[in-house]
Amino acid sequence: MRIRRLVFSVLILTFSILGDCRAQNSHQSGMGGIASGVVSAPVFDQQGRPITAGGFVDKGPVIFQDITEQAGLSRWRHKMGVPEKKFIVEANGSGVCLIDYDNDGWLDIYLVNGATFNSLDGKEEPPHSALFRNNHDGTFTDVTQKSGVANDRWGYGCSVADYDNDGWPDLYVGNYGKSRLYHNNHDGTFTDVAEKAGVALGNWSPGSSWGDYDGDGALDLYVTGYVHFDRKNLPVGGTKSVGFASCQYRGADVNCGPRGLQGEPDHLFHNNKDGTFTDVTIKAGVEDKSRYYGFTPVFVDINGDGKPDLLVGNDSEPNFLYINKGDGTFDDRSYASGFALNNDGREIASMGIALGDYENNGLIDIFVSDFSDDYKVLFHNDGNASFTDVSNQAGIAQVSIPFVGWGDGFIDYDNDGWLDIFEANGHVFPQVDEHHWGMTYAERPLLFHNVPDGPNDRRFEYVPPVKGTGLADVVPGRGAAFGDLFNDGKVDVIINPEDGPPVLLRNVNPDHHNWVEIGLIGGSRSPRDATCATVYLNANGMRMRQDVLSSGSYISSNDRRLHFGLGDATDAGTAEIHWPSGTKESVKLPAVDRIYTIAEGKGIVSALCAGKPCAERK
Repeated sequence: MRIRRLVFSVLILTFSILGDCRAQNSHQSGMGGIASGVVSAPVFDQQGRPITAGGFVDKGPVIFQDITEQAGLSRWRHKMGVPEKKFIVEANGSGVCLIDYDNDGWLDIYLVNGATFNSLDGKEEPPHSALFRNNHDGTFTDVTQKSGVANDRWGYGCSVADYDNDGWPDLYVGNYGKSRLYHNNHDGTFTDVAEKAGVALGNWSPGSSWGDYDGDGALDLYVTGYVHFDRKNLPVGGTKSVGFASCQYRGADVNCGPRGLQGEPDHLFHNNKDGTFTDVTIKAGVEDKSRYYGFTPVFVDINGDGKPDLLVGNDSEPNFLYINKGDGTFDDRSYASGFALNNDGREIASMGIALGDYENNGLIDIFVSDFSDDYKVLFHNDGNASFTDVSNQAGIAQVSIPFVGWGDGFIDYDNDGWLDIFEANGHVFPQVDEHHWGMTYAERPLLFHNVPDGPNDRRFEYVPPVKGTGLADVVPGRGAAFGDLFNDGKVDVIINPEDGPPVLLRNVNPDHHNWVEIGLIGGSRSPRDATCATVYLNANGMRMRQDVLSSGSYISSNDRRLHFGLGDATDAGTAEIHWPSGTKESVKLPAVDRIYTIAEGKGIVSALCAGKPCAERK
């Protein structure tokens, strides 16, 4: 496999050199626009439709069904600016978080909403974010007003963590304008404490992530900055505000940025354990000196030393990888690791970050979604915090080029024990619908199935969208979150599209494979919610890895419970848990098809069978 990588690297580098001049003119000339590759030829299906909104098949495996209306979610609408998307602040869309806010063992859904300039000016009712409570019967109830999380600001991303170790999940919402930290009051309501806590910031902060970087048992907060958007100096093409540059995509006028616009800095906040935070960005060595356009950050242990490292996906600029040195500071390994750039040696328009061990070798790999005219990037973990772009040989690159990718995830949709890849898609420029470019503003999602590629390697096989199923949904997708919403052992998908209702895709794959899920409770020296813990499950002849993460996908948050597919194995195996405190313990799981809760030092403290406590199952 390493020889193939070298050959592909040479070929792609040659292709890149030949095409770079074309690529510079493919986007917003003058402003620099959005980083991507060579202008690609349009791809159409047999009916002449752009492949981004076509390519459907009559028969095939049915993986997901759209149950949005039946679940009670279809009346809520996302809204962000005006349909023409005159400014970049209107185009990027919002995230979605899965959060069990009432601690009843069932995932609830938080959908972030945008705003308009009129709503900011008090001229119209602001769009509201929404919290939907899980009714345990396949439906959800909107409890936004009662819970107090409407966030009548211009919302982008969210992350979930128990930052004060009280046993209840809290919610950070990143906005254009001041952000919010919603503290869980334990009674179905939240209180915004961002100002008091010192984490409100003030311009455009889309993404956030939580991790105990200094090992003191309290979760710290990292927040990305995107563009410094000044309403008093709007970035309009051909005006002084953008240096009289034109802002175009393939010759069509579009909104300006991000390149050419001033960026916003990232921030690392240290948890003071008294409800407040201190900005330690410079002290910790994670200062974004160039003010790159930050989207999705994720705390995760990359090198296996038990300390959370930090990944940051930057739009049209090099990505960041900060390795935790264990002394309260980080080492910038962005370029040395291979994560900063793709195999062409180019920065990409990184939107979503998916993390998972797709080879079951104990190492975290990274999948990054990005813009059209560019392949989506699979970074293979070679060990020692080093990565190789294997997108081409893994079977992902060619299919993904026409799509603009956002929310993404490593999910084992068929419970065979191998992680697959899902990507939500949607263009940022509505103008593409006016041209014969083989692109559409609304796009369908992509699914790749993890299959063998020789005795030791894996690759991904494209799963065609069957007509009338969830993979054939054509929407301007943005944020996406992944989790077992129905406690049935299958991973479902919730998408937050631009300017429309959410899309709930229920996993209906017909496999009968077994599975287990694990929720963790940290002890006195770990964060209570065990954020950044790592679990290796030895089962079905494999050693599978999952990590407890507060963020991911595109500025979203997934199910914090760890999901393991077991194939046909009837032995649930043994969980090897690496707690944030540094403690390691092994716990034998007694049966398959259960959702276990394991407390540090106490073993299994509860289990759900078919959504009910196992002792009460009938």
